[in-house]
Amino acid sequence: MPDQSTTEVHEPAITSSEEGATRLTRRKLLGTAGATGLVLGAAGATAGYAAAPAQATPLSSIGAGQAPFHVKHQPGITQGLQARGHLVAFDLAAGAGRKEAAALLRRWSETARLLMAGEAAPNDDTDIARDAGPSSLTITFGFGNSFFARTGLEKQRPVALDPLPDFSSDHLDKTRSNGDLWVQIGADDALVAFHALRAIQKDAGSAAKVRWQMNGFNRTPGATAHPMTARNLMGQMDGTRNPKPTESDFDERIFVPAKSTKDPAWMANGSYAVVRRIRMLLDDWEKLSLTAQEQVIGRRKADGAPLTGGGETTAMDLEKTDANGDLVVPLNAHARITRPDQNGGAAMLRRPFSFHDGIDPDGTPDAGLLFVCWQADPLRGFVTVQRKLDRGDALSKYIRHESSGLFAVPGGAAAGGYVGQALLEG
Repeated sequence: MPDQSTTEVHEPAITSSEEGATRLTRRKLLGTAGATGLVLGAAGATAGYAAAPAQATPLSSIGAGQAPFHVKHQPGITQGLQARGHLVAFDLAAGAGRKEAAALLRRWSETARLLMAGEAAPNDDTDIARDAGPSSLTITFGFGNSFFARTGLEKQRPVALDPLPDFSSDHLDKTRSNGDLWVQIGADDALVAFHALRAIQKDAGSAAKVRWQMNGFNRTPGATAHPMTARNLMGQMDGTRNPKPTESDFDERIFVPAKSTKDPAWMANGSYAVVRRIRMLLDDWEKLSLTAQEQVIGRRKADGAPLTGGGETTAMDLEKTDANGDLVVPLNAHARITRPDQNGGAAMLRRPFSFHDGIDPDGTPDAGLLFVCWQADPLRGFVTVQRKLDRGDALSKYIRHESSGLFAVPGGAAAGGYVGQALLEG
């Protein structure tokens, strides 16, 4: 088991005469950690949910993790789950159009590039994250359906951005759904994540206003003795069958191809994000026995293995029966219904955050899942699976979808460019 003690990073002393002339960047403050050989680098930052590392991430290396900004696919999609996250949607201000949107995406992209490298924000940095490393910070940008009419780009709106259908478990708050622009922020340090959120909000200036904002969390990398699939607030392992970048058809299922026959050219190497705030009715769930909970999910709670036996990654035997002739995995078990081979191969890359927004007056926790999933085609991915769940998922009794959004997330920015440049300047 790796040493999980925290490496202490000391800030070099600065005299009063030097302070005005020399500003230490967050990257410079990481020098001690880098010298000890604990820097994760871009490869380490991808560890976790989508691609588990060979060994546990030492806690002392958390601040040193760094994800690159100028990449083929925007950061924050294939990276592992991050300990802290913020999801925020903006609406363009009255009178703001394509020109203002382009200027905003330029500002946001430059801010993201600097912050993800562990540098200060370019404008009026708050110093909230001054003492920290990049902490695997990722910032991801997307466009909602309404963005295209606001900017006169209706002809460039992808068909895939057509509104999602209604589902029986929907209790949607329209004020916390959709939006012209969407930003996903993730990091393995809460202050680094909040610092990015504050910088993005300030950069919006008079061009856009916050429509809604949500905060989430996951287990911190290195908190377990070895890499594990994350658990949600129901205590269940969540994401066992997540597609992996090592799979031959991963890109085909998750990303828009460079020469797509269905999507506009500006979406090359991009993806579509479905965002849902799913409240978990934890008081009802926790009244169930362990056996009943496992029947609802179709997997053992302790290790995520299917009820038909084996380990977490063992294939589920959908035909196996017990001594009474009953199916071991019930027909309405969540894990059975969501299997890709039960949905025409439909797959999506789940990358959620848990949330807890306090206690209601009646003592009910306002908690659950900030569900974020990625796919090349939301109709074939999320919609296909959710329609199947809508027809008889045992878990639906214990959850409630309270907000929803669908966003087109273009490919990564080229060096010297900004996210969405091909759309806004094409």
